[in-house]
Amino acid sequence: MQASPVRKLVPFAQQAQKNGKTVYHLNIGQPDIKTPSEFMDAIRAFDEETIAYSVSNGDPKLIKAISEYYKRFDMHYAEDEILITNGGSEALIFAAIATCNAGDEILVPEPFYTNYNGFTIAVDVKIKPITTKAEDGFHLPSKEEILACITPKTKAIMISNPGNPTGVVYSRQELEILAEVAIEKDLFIISDEVYREFTYDGLTCTSFGNIDGVEDRVMIVDSVSKRYSACGARIGSICTKNKELITNLIKLCQSRLCVPTLEQVGATALYGVSQDYLDEVNVEYQKHRDITYNALSKIDGVICEKPTGAFYVIAKLPIDNAEKFALWMLTDFADKDETVMVSPAADFYATKGLGVDEIRIAYILEEKSLVRALELLDLGIKAYNKAHK
Repeated sequence: MQASPVRKLVPFAQQAQKNGKTVYHLNIGQPDIKTPSEFMDAIRAFDEETIAYSVSNGDPKLIKAISEYYKRFDMHYAEDEILITNGGSEALIFAAIATCNAGDEILVPEPFYTNYNGFTIAVDVKIKPITTKAEDGFHLPSKEEILACITPKTKAIMISNPGNPTGVVYSRQELEILAEVAIEKDLFIISDEVYREFTYDGLTCTSFGNIDGVEDRVMIVDSVSKRYSACGARIGSICTKNKELITNLIKLCQSRLCVPTLEQVGATALYGVSQDYLDEVNVEYQKHRDITYNALSKIDGVICEKPTGAFYVIAKLPIDNAEKFALWMLTDFADKDETVMVSPAADFYATKGLGVDEIRIAYILEEKSLVRALELLDLGIKAYNKAHK
């Protein structure tokens, strides 16, 4: 099982801070935006003498709140079609366990959220990549190319929309092609939609919950982490209209007893936060996207496509090795006692050799810090190449 490329350099960042450096974190999708006050207000108002186990399926109030949320998108999930999980992460692990036997495969467009590797390897399931390219905006290849990736061991297609780490927003036509493939090859669809609210340039995100004909194949994975800037709450969900899947997913929910009671209380309140909050966050992230893309476009030798969703971008750097570079930035580089931490992108691919000179940037810092971090990245690339001639 690989170490997380997002987190494995953390000890070096901590040492840099101990040495007096300020480290700007572009490596992880931990938003700087304030969590809505409704979350803590609800927890403070909790007035029970005992913090008891919750229902294994999830707090009924939270489930109802999620059901109501989906109706905004013309997605109609009954309360017995929604399960609460420990973050979107547990939902993804449960989806892999429920659809695959040991040795089976899940088809995933690459580059992909690197923890998909950890989630699947842990349960002896293999990721089979559908390679996408920056020059195509990381959109999906043709149906024929997707079909060519499928083997007798393929049991599901897993996709993040909008995409992490690429920021791509897949079109309805692309989802319909995947739906056709799933029907023809009798596959499940695991749709990771935690960034649903983050789309830019007038684009909207189509959910697999709005695609006809695959209702019994689709599992929608969601979370409060990014949408409401509540990553530490660890509240996610998995929704499906397939009652047999629900029956078996409940067994997994029962095996870990329940999701934390207080966090579910807080998350229930988050689903009642006004649309104004989400609209303001979207405007803020589009501004961050523009700052990041414009800065990267001005750095000599950097190649990247403009992302249209989520809050990430993959950038190809004019360096020999992104992991060496990321480590060097923490151990050897500083400008005015400041440096930046990025995520090497090779581990976001399943195909060996891809992404070696690429990084993923999470543009989640407040504006002033983001501008400085990107300036440091530019200075760091120049200094690294000078030191490694």
